[in-house]
Amino acid sequence: MSYNILAINPGSTSTKVALYEEERPLLELTLRHTTEELSGFADVIDQLDWRRGLILNALHEHGFEIRNLSAVIGRGGLIRPVPSGVYEVNSRMRHDLRNARMKHACNLGGLLAAQIAHMAGVKAYIADPPVVDEMDDVARITGMPMCVRKPIFHALNQKTIARLHCDRQGIVYDRSNLIVAHMGGGISIAAHKQGRIVDVNNALDGDGPFAPDRAGNIPSSELIKICFSGQYTQEELLKFVSSKGGLVAYLGTNSVLQTVERIQAGDERARKILEAMCYNTAKQIGAMAATLSGRVDGILLTGGIAYCDFVVDYLREHCGFIAPVAVYPGENELKSLVLNALMILRGTAVPQAYL
Repeated sequence: MSYNILAINPGSTSTKVALYEEERPLLELTLRHTTEELSGFADVIDQLDWRRGLILNALHEHGFEIRNLSAVIGRGGLIRPVPSGVYEVNSRMRHDLRNARMKHACNLGGLLAAQIAHMAGVKAYIADPPVVDEMDDVARITGMPMCVRKPIFHALNQKTIARLHCDRQGIVYDRSNLIVAHMGGGISIAAHKQGRIVDVNNALDGDGPFAPDRAGNIPSSELIKICFSGQYTQEELLKFVSSKGGLVAYLGTNSVLQTVERIQAGDERARKILEAMCYNTAKQIGAMAATLSGRVDGILLTGGIAYCDFVVDYLREHCGFIAPVAVYPGENELKSLVLNALMILRGTAVPQAYL
């Protein structure tokens, strides 16, 4: 008997859906949502029933009956910190997703999976949510006791790419030391030490290198002065940190491809800003090498920006002395979800309880 798995990845302006039979993709869809459609909802969580209807209609239009599903797995949300793994969606998780401290479309992933799984009579899961926390205690401490470092990052793709690399190299993930740099709208760089992510920057809340639309580390005193200058509201500054900083703030675009095109057309300012993003990324990779005492088996570059030769070549030149650099472009989130669900269905992994 083969397994049919539905994977759901809700984003701010789209819902990505994939239907797999084992490792074979049967259907992959991107259901796009217009600004006009989204403006009718006061809160992202209010979109739940609407997005569920879009998914069910799309499956029906492609002739698939949900009663033939073996499992449904959704992108993890901003729940409380948990260790890496696959989690069955239960009532406590559903409550935490609905009442998450940060509003984000990823919070819909587990809820959509749970609703559709209930209709199909199967179980719902999430895997490696953005709040995976395996950090060493020493990595949490800052110079201000009231400010503790917390990981929010691309845990799903980080873990999947790390395991994939180890399989290809014929090494064991739980015995390897890797640095994984996921480079998308945000950039998360993690130290994987024998199966645990012992340190990683908070790619959402202003930690690590600046990125296409995120500010990254900011000199503290300068930021405090700006906060009290009266020029910006709290909401405006929070948007600078999480969605309107980085390349957007300097160049008016969050597209690395467009930035490279501007460089090729002779825009030296665009070159300087993109090099600065690469420079800060390389520094963070070096910092993660220090957390691993310099014993690094590989540096893995992933995410959408890993398609960009300008960025990859820069990082190879500046970080190649640490360890071999391997490139796995793209986010691969839907397939990553499917592979995690397959481990549960095949009995090679046991779902963890969300308590």
